[in-house]
Amino acid sequence: MDSILIVDDERGIRDTLRGVMEDEGFSADAVATGEECLEAVERCAYGCILLDVWLPGIDGLETLRQLRAAGSEAAVVIISGHGNVETAVRATKLGAFDFIEKPLSIEKTLLTVRNALRQQRLELINAEMSAELAKEYTMVGESVAMRALRKQISVVAPTDGRVLIYGESGTGKEFVAHAIHAKSRRAAAPFIEVNSAAIPEELIESELFGHVKGAFTGATAAKKGKFELADGATLFLDEIGDMSSKVQAKVLRVLEEQRFEPVGSGNSVKVDVRVIAATNKHLDVEIEQGKFRPDLFYRLNVIPFELPPLRDRLEDVPLLVNYFNQHFSRAYGKIPKEFAVEAIEELQNYSWPGNVRELRNTIERVVIMNPGTRVAAGDLPPHGKEEAPVASFRFPSFKEATDAYHREFIQRKLDEAEGNVSRAAELMGVDRSHLYRRMRALGIPSRSERAGVS
Repeated sequence: MDSILIVDDERGIRDTLRGVMEDEGFSADAVATGEECLEAVERCAYGCILLDVWLPGIDGLETLRQLRAAGSEAAVVIISGHGNVETAVRATKLGAFDFIEKPLSIEKTLLTVRNALRQQRLELINAEMSAELAKEYTMVGESVAMRALRKQISVVAPTDGRVLIYGESGTGKEFVAHAIHAKSRRAAAPFIEVNSAAIPEELIESELFGHVKGAFTGATAAKKGKFELADGATLFLDEIGDMSSKVQAKVLRVLEEQRFEPVGSGNSVKVDVRVIAATNKHLDVEIEQGKFRPDLFYRLNVIPFELPPLRDRLEDVPLLVNYFNQHFSRAYGKIPKEFAVEAIEELQNYSWPGNVRELRNTIERVVIMNPGTRVAAGDLPPHGKEEAPVASFRFPSFKEATDAYHREFIQRKLDEAEGNVSRAAELMGVDRSHLYRRMRALGIPSRSERAGVS
């Protein structure tokens, strides 16, 4: 039940408002002074406070200031019999939700209280989601490189500075972009992402900037582009080095002017977008070869991030193994595995060409496929070897051994295709729908299904 506190020096108003609030199903208390209000919020977490401006002792605005200084999250509605613009502006700057004048309309007061409580609940939900998001994208590892990376994220995230993330495939560039967004002032807004390498050249402009109906064959309806969807939010441009020169020029213009024209439209759209870009290419080489615009590079490279490959921070492998073990055990409803010392040592002795993504996939396979709770070195999928991938497993039936081999083979092809099922199907020479069916039968999650687990 939502609790309401009424603060007014007129007894009649206190009694009337309290009765109305209780009739509407709220729990309501009433006090006569600002001092009593401050004492009351120490005893009870009120959802909304109806606070008169003119009070004996400290006035309503000073009471509001002290409430906020004390960390009260209650939605405050200021009421006054002598309202003016200056008082309303001051109240708003101090964090009041709304300002209503006497004589009070009961209907308007109830509507304002309900709106204030609704807004407060939304803010609490957003705060909780932001905290969970920030926790989810915490960087795992205690190596010097990872401690420096976490520090860099904490410094850069609260700003609107553009970020360019460098790193090999699988080092976690998208993960870092999410972490920056989660700790930014835009965390409550969407994180919009575009993989420049995954979108056909003829569709990339429409994907980024949107289009109007009839702009090209197949444009049967208008569509908003990623830049417009990211207005007030964060746009992550992954694999920026794969953009064509034509698209690079248009992205450059958006970064310079914060406006663009949808495909087929003569009207510009103004946006406020924070751009985070990433690449696994050496852009200096791309610039020398004329494949990447230097002016776009300088626009994007305001704050560079360099992600180390996993082989350069192998001391973090035990922590990553534990993190992925706990994560996938929760996701699949299994008891977390216990990795033997020799198993951890073997994982640390491998160079991990696929970086953290490869380690993540390896631990996921172990969690899914290993029937026991203890994982020995012999239970690990082989790394960098040509022997049959299930040679280290022992299965009681031919079907289980065959399924295990198929799981391993499909997972390896998915690793090669960086999780893209269509590409993996091409590599395997099978139809995509057939691969999807086989993955479901073997309990192998697709990339989108993995993204949904928590």
